[in-house]
Amino acid sequence: MNKVVLYCRPGFEKECAAEITDKAARLEVFGFARVKEDSGYVIFEGYQQDDGEKLVRDLPFSSLIFARQMFVVGELLRDLPPEDRITPIVGMLQGVVEKGGELRVEVADTNESKELMKFCRKFTVPLRAALREAGRADQL
Repeated sequence: MNKVVLYCRPGFEKECAAEITDKAARLEVFGFARVKEDSGYVIFEGYQQDDGEKLVRDLPFSSLIFARQMFVVGELLRDLPPEDRITPIVGMLQGVVEKGGELRVEVADTNESKELMKFCRKFTVPLRAALREAGRADQL
């Protein structure tokens, strides 16, 4: 996967983007950052297929000043049908994740995102069950 999400304090997205772009270049990982002001996160997208995994593996998280959390992500799923959001998510994970040990459904730390927390809590249980049924999760 070639994308990394970095959570940061809302209002510090540009600084976080500049920092990850610089640190990535030092590791010879080249790409660009997607920034949405006051969102509390940055998406860094590398040009090579495994750039996200390389960044998370080789860049010490403690070397980052503005990021609160960093993780690799797959492709963004858009326009999920409200009646069944789970099937496309489980399908996207096939061939990407063999087995998972932990499931987190979370949002950035912003007032806007806090409105999604109730949905996230309700969504976690059926998603966990679907992942188990599909053989994607060991101990979720």
